[in-house]
Amino acid sequence: MANVDPVKTVVLGVQMLFVAFGALVLVPILTGLSPCIALFTAGAGTLLFHAITGGIVPIFLASSFAFIVPIQYGMEHFGVGATLGALACTGLVYALISAGVRAGGIGTINRFLPPIVTGPVIMVIGLQLAPVGVRMARSFDGSGTMNNWAMAVSSVSLITAILVAIYGRRLLRLIPVLSGIVVGYLFAWICGFVDFTPIREAAWLEIPWRRAAASGSFAMPSLDVAAILYMLPVAIAPVIEHVGDILAISAVTGNDYLKKPGLHRTLLGDGLATSLAALLGGPPNTTYSEVTGAVALTRATDPRYMRVAAVTAILLSFVGKLSAILKTIPTPVIGGIMVLLFGMIAAIGISSMIRAQVDMGKSRNLVIVSVILVVGIGNMAVCCGRITISGIGLSGIVGVLLNLVLPDNPPDAAQ
Repeated sequence: MANVDPVKTVVLGVQMLFVAFGALVLVPILTGLSPCIALFTAGAGTLLFHAITGGIVPIFLASSFAFIVPIQYGMEHFGVGATLGALACTGLVYALISAGVRAGGIGTINRFLPPIVTGPVIMVIGLQLAPVGVRMARSFDGSGTMNNWAMAVSSVSLITAILVAIYGRRLLRLIPVLSGIVVGYLFAWICGFVDFTPIREAAWLEIPWRRAAASGSFAMPSLDVAAILYMLPVAIAPVIEHVGDILAISAVTGNDYLKKPGLHRTLLGDGLATSLAALLGGPPNTTYSEVTGAVALTRATDPRYMRVAAVTAILLSFVGKLSAILKTIPTPVIGGIMVLLFGMIAAIGISSMIRAQVDMGKSRNLVIVSVILVVGIGNMAVCCGRITISGIGLSGIVGVLLNLVLPDNPPDAAQ
């Protein structure tokens, strides 16, 4: 790689951002944060990750779906500033687990967060979001009121994403989300459901924080103990996703990134990138499996491509017209994608348990999975004054505790 072709580097780098773009902007759209700030924080977080890990891991970081419901809850109950402050504190969870991995090795992850815990928690993330996707798919205002035209638009978006995911070739197969949004948007435009006024009124260049603050989607992060304790447990899920993606990219490139730079450093980089993103007003970051898939397909394993993607994302965040275009996307277009995407998240949780050969014939495993699913999907909460732990976070805590307490080989009840 001594002789670097700058044109090829830029093209492949921009291509990596193109793969991640659809999912990257969906999280801020769903949570009320700024998509342009999310672009900036994805780029800044990726560059920070590369700085901490020595720039040798071809990873791109962007918006995490695990935090969608917690952010929505936090924005409603704690406010924008307190929510962003709490999200910034979730980086402490990564730092704590990073320290544990450095001291005890990767076995620390397997002990506290085995597939019997992480699989159901990932399922909870997808299934808890399912009602959101359905409401968006069947109405233009997100209320869930049935509208036949909304269903037609969401169906076009959904069917396109499915066809691209199954029948797409090469790079196209890696962007079902973006493909579904583009085709759904065009169909909605033909049907007369797209208002281009925001695009005409938007400036070509603008500072995203100024517009976000004016619209109520950004405030200076603040510390609220209740918000922090509510948000911290949610970080368990993206930590597991991180480990899986590091293993995947190691297999793709043939380099063992668990040893060099070490899982403890990649975890720390991911956590600090998440904290930086929240402090700047964006959603938490996580490693993107779509980009890992693109690396496997194109064999573009040079980490410099990811840094080009990061810089491109930062530059695009200042394009005011882009933010306006994203705001004109009709709700059902996004809803159709969500029907597929949220279900896929749940399916990934099931797949992780199958790959780990979790024995569901054991009463112990049945108990752990059952309790995690009901606590998480039912949005059970534990409250103490203003402090509330619920949903995804509580299900993760309960799963960890049950896994540690319940014996792996209980005495035979028949004896």
